[in-house]
Amino acid sequence: MQRIFSKFLSDQSGATAIEYGLIAAGIALAIIAVVNGLGSNLNDKFTSVNTSLK
Repeated sequence: MQRIFSKFLSDQSGATAIEYGLIAAGIALAIIAVVNGLGSNLNDKFTSVNTSLK
């Protein structure tokens, strides 16, 4: 039982998966922030063009 417990404590494979998950979450947040800012900017531009065409 002690051997299984010490093997469990020394296993590092789960830590890598958690690190990759945190990196993916950070990239996703950055993409969401950029798309959100770009979307509102494009909306303003299209509204301006629409108003100019009327």
